[in-house]
Amino acid sequence: MASEITLRVEQPGRHAQSCLDRAEEIFREVERTCSRFDPTSALSLANTQPQWWHEVPPTLAVAIQEASRAHVETGGLFDPRIHDALVAWGYDRSLPFADGDVVRDADDLRAIAAPREPDLPVPRGQDDASTDAAPWRPQVIARGDRCRINLAGRRVDLGGIGKGLAVRWAAVELAGAGAGYLVNAGGDGAFGGIGPEGGGWRVGVEDPAGGTEPLLVLELVDTGCATSSVRLRHWLADGTPVHHLIDPRTGLPGGEGLAAVTVAAQDAAWSEVWSKTLFLAGAAGIRERAERLGLAAAWVGTDGAVGTSAAMDPLVIWRSAHV
Repeated sequence: MASEITLRVEQPGRHAQSCLDRAEEIFREVERTCSRFDPTSALSLANTQPQWWHEVPPTLAVAIQEASRAHVETGGLFDPRIHDALVAWGYDRSLPFADGDVVRDADDLRAIAAPREPDLPVPRGQDDASTDAAPWRPQVIARGDRCRINLAGRRVDLGGIGKGLAVRWAAVELAGAGAGYLVNAGGDGAFGGIGPEGGGWRVGVEDPAGGTEPLLVLELVDTGCATSSVRLRHWLADGTPVHHLIDPRTGLPGGEGLAAVTVAAQDAAWSEVWSKTLFLAGAAGIRERAERLGLAAAWVGTDGAVGTSAAMDPLVIWRSAHV
């Protein structure tokens, strides 16, 4: 997952270590099954022939179901079918790239930047995506541990939601391990029970410009939290600055004017989904979208400006003097 994973239990009980071991194994299993960077993973094998049926582990089957649900619930703004656009822009290996890497050439970039019809489902009244195209409808058949999937003819990337699901499932394992727990996977987290100071968990919202001091500190209890940011996953493609947060309506990196978006929601996987969806609104539209959806969100513009939604404000216990 190209992320540092932290698992922590406060006031651990007698079975805490076995709970931690199971939580760690969940991340390994998700990596084995849902990574597009491992050519032997179940997802990579399914992506080689996305129009065919494939027998897969339950982990991948559930991840495809969850990704399909997120695709519909967000009106298509969350779209795992950005796989090919990511590869075309040069995100064909795990980041960070080495300094000086040459990623794609000008002809490739012109091809993916060409205007095209959006491929989005009809939104369910909560977003502003196109209503012209049919939704992605992968098929999943599950009978116990025997699962089969059909990706409906399109290669998919499960990077963000895969990590969010791993956080969700790991949190379930740690829920009874002690008085409180933390799961953190590179900015996607779940926080339950009491934190180290005896109240909720205090979580810093980092400065995407690289500052050492957080911009905000949140206090979270029994909730998930995720950040979509371009701080680490950005690069030059034939001299063009690009990043991994692709807008499925255009095939281009989205979120004009934004550097990072953080969402706190009850579930870690949905925190990830909504942070990506809000990022694509760009600096001009994020406040309106966050308020309309009732999301607890904080965002940082490329100009350093920090904003928070009304639902996020009660969770903020500290703001940098520079905010």
